[in-house]
Amino acid sequence: MRKLDRTDYMILDILQREGRIAISELASKVNLSTTPCSERVKRLERDGVITGYHARLDPAYVERSLLVFLEIKLSAKSGDVFDSIAINLSDIPEVLECHLISGEFDYLVKARLKEMGAYRRLLADILKKLPASASSHSYIVMEEIKETLYLDLKRKF
Repeated sequence: MRKLDRTDYMILDILQREGRIAISELASKVNLSTTPCSERVKRLERDGVITGYHARLDPAYVERSLLVFLEIKLSAKSGDVFDSIAINLSDIPEVLECHLISGEFDYLVKARLKEMGAYRRLLADILKKLPASASSHSYIVMEEIKETLYLDLKRKF
């Protein structure tokens, strides 16, 4: 893995905030000409540093305003159990994130849904797919204070 330099970090910082910026404008902001800037972006994409670009949607407009966090605690744990859960939870479209965590619970799941009935069905579906019996705790978000994918890179340049 190649070490990133100051210019790479500047490019990454700008692209996080302005993913649709023209290469010529990006190049100007990082004091490069267009071709070297374009080559750097392509290298960052090829090396897996930039993993994609996306449009950020307002969940209310697409009927997904219910945000839920779910903690799952398994009764049995093994590599096979963890592999099975990873496969099963990755296939559920309402699940935005799923993390194997340390602490009292084993998994933290983040999901977006239309309404509470949809969450009840999702929870039943998740618990049914688990290879080991489990307990769970749900947290329904009442107000979203901050949600971002932005990683602060300013200390790197």
